[in-house]
Amino acid sequence: MIYLDIMHSFNGYRTCYYRTFVCGEPNRHQVEAYETASRWISASIDAIRPGATVEEVASVWPAAEEFGYRNEEEAFLLQYGHGIGLSLWERPIISRRFKGQNTVLKEGMVFAVETWKGAADGSGAARIEEEVVVTKTGCEVITNFPSDRLISCGLPGCDVF
Repeated sequence: MIYLDIMHSFNGYRTCYYRTFVCGEPNRHQVEAYETASRWISASIDAIRPGATVEEVASVWPAAEEFGYRNEEEAFLLQYGHGIGLSLWERPIISRRFKGQNTVLKEGMVFAVETWKGAADGSGAARIEEEVVVTKTGCEVITNFPSDRLISCGLPGCDVF
């Protein structure tokens, strides 16, 4: 499995999103890792809305111990969100590492949210990152590169799984 952090700049504004690829046919552990990372990113997107706090959004992600790490410090940046705009990483930060964050999300804020899940057999890891803008009723994903499936690449006869 390969994941790429794709970044662009336009008129001084930044973008940042991860996509995961597999060369050849994925094994079941790789597919499960991708599906889990996808569920976690969907849960965080569902939690982003005006009036929610960054701690409420981070609370939908599993604790570090639930996916093989000793503590949140060790797992920092694996389940993570950050403001994005003129800089690649802006405040507020969305992370389980920082308990008690009470920054309230407001309409118009733009975030990148990202999740990571290792394959149970050690054959790689899935990473997904989406950019969202907070709207009146929730948020809108503004990343145009699809992430609904694990993408197979690089070998003849490969397809999307």
